[in-house]
Amino acid sequence: MTTPTLQQLQYPIGKYQSPANISATDIKNWIRTIEFFPEKLEALVEDFDDDQLDTPYRPEGWTVRQLIHHLADSHLNSYIRFKWTLTEDKPVIKAYFEDRWADLEDGKNDDIEMSLMLIEALHKRWASMLKKLTETQFKRTFIHPESNEEISLKKLISIYDWHCRHHFEHINALAKREEWV
Repeated sequence: MTTPTLQQLQYPIGKYQSPANISATDIKNWIRTIEFFPEKLEALVEDFDDDQLDTPYRPEGWTVRQLIHHLADSHLNSYIRFKWTLTEDKPVIKAYFEDRWADLEDGKNDDIEMSLMLIEALHKRWASMLKKLTETQFKRTFIHPESNEEISLKKLISIYDWHCRHHFEHINALAKREEWV
């Protein structure tokens, strides 16, 4: 087995690239990722012990525990961004410091079961909402305060499809490297 590079460890599925064109089929596939992500994630980590949960996925990276808590935090923020964008005219969303959230005691030490339960419930609600959106609603936009970029809900769903797969692969690749599964 070859040793992965730091770049491969950090971006196991590659960096996010915004699609040039987004079709209804793309959106449907991305909704499926969001809908089925919780059960895939839970199946992946169900047999991890505390040592495995507290192992970083790369040098100076977050632990598996922090990744799982980050997924709950990040996806909750995304869900709220969808709601703001659907109910306000081009809202300026609230950014947050993901790294600082991950370094809080709950992110570093709490039982992952709380976040897995949150992810499961949140993704059910999120997927249900997404399935009901119209093409016009997917075109609605928000403003990201750090970049001043106007981002459509179409693009946001593509980002979170990538985000699910990106962090899943962090954990999966670590599990394979460590021969845990």
